[in-house]
Amino acid sequence: MKSALNASHLSNEEAAISYAEARLWPDGPVCPHCGVIGEASRSKGKTTRPGLWNCRACRKPFTVRMRTVFESSHVPMHIWLQAIYLMCSSKKGISTRQLQRTFGGSMKTAWFLGHRVREAMTILKIADPLGGEGKTVEIDETYIGGLEKNKHAHKRQHAGRGGTGKAPVFALVERDGSVRAFHVPNVNGANLAAIVNEHVAKGTTIYSDDNHTTRYSAHGYSRDAVRHQDGEYVRGLVHTNTVEGFFSILKRGVTGVYHSVSEAHLNRYLAEFGFRHSNRSALGIEDALRTDLALQGVKGKRLTYETTRSAGRAEKAAD
Repeated sequence: MKSALNASHLSNEEAAISYAEARLWPDGPVCPHCGVIGEASRSKGKTTRPGLWNCRACRKPFTVRMRTVFESSHVPMHIWLQAIYLMCSSKKGISTRQLQRTFGGSMKTAWFLGHRVREAMTILKIADPLGGEGKTVEIDETYIGGLEKNKHAHKRQHAGRGGTGKAPVFALVERDGSVRAFHVPNVNGANLAAIVNEHVAKGTTIYSDDNHTTRYSAHGYSRDAVRHQDGEYVRGLVHTNTVEGFFSILKRGVTGVYHSVSEAHLNRYLAEFGFRHSNRSALGIEDALRTDLALQGVKGKRLTYETTRSAGRAEKAAD
C-alpha cells in the first residue's frame, strides 16, 4: 500500500512549490506586478525564502502565491496542497475541526483555510451554459437548515416541514455533466427563471417536479415534470433523481460533517459540493486530477480573513 499523501509535492515544501509553479505557470513564471511571462530569475541564497523570483522587467520580487488565495498565508505550500486534496477527495466535505486536528494550528487558521479552498472551487465566470440540443437538465429547489424543533426558542418560527426559517437553494444538474447550485433570497418564478435563462442553453430539455414556481422558471424550453403529489417519481426519461441525488449528498455533508452552515457563507459550500459533483469519478476525474483542477481555481482570487469573518458578523447582526 502507498498513501496518496506520501507524494513528494504533498510532503516536501520545495517539491510543493515546484508543483504549484508548473501548474499555475505552464509557460514560465508570470510576474504579478507587470504581467511579463518568462522574464524572471529564481532568487538563491541561504536566507532567501523558498519560491522567490525576481522579475528582470520591473525588478520586483514575487512568488507563485501572489494574486491567489494563498497570498499572505504562512501555511506551507505542501499543507495547502494536502488541504485541497483532502477537500477534493472527501465526498461529503471535511470539517474545520478535522483540518485543525490533521494540520495543527488554530481553529481560526483551519476555518479560513477551508474557505479559501472553497473560493478556489467557485466559478467566477460561466463560460458555457449547461445543456444544449439533445441534452437534459434537471432543476429543483431545496431548503438548507435544521428542524424547527431543534432550534433555539428565539430562532424558532412555527413547527412543520418545508422552508420556514431555512435557506433556499436552487440547483441545475445536467445529466452526465455539471451542476450549478445557488442560494436564492426568495423562491419565485422571476428569480429562478433568471438563473435558468443565464445558465441553460436554448434547445435543452428541462425536467422538474410539479412545483408551479420551478416549472414556471423553465418557460421557453422544452420541458416536462413528474407529479410527486400523485406519487409519480419516474415516467420514462422524465425524473428529477439526478438533482435530488445531489441534494442528498449536500444535506448529508451539511448535517453530518459541517453540522451548521452560515447563510452568509452558503454559496461557498454550494461551490464546494458543486465542484466535486461536476468533477466526479463517473466522468473519469479521480482525486489527483480533481485536486489539480481545484488548484487552477486559485488564480486571480483574493480572500482576506476580515472580509470572510465580517460576512458572518453581518449575518448575525441581521438575525
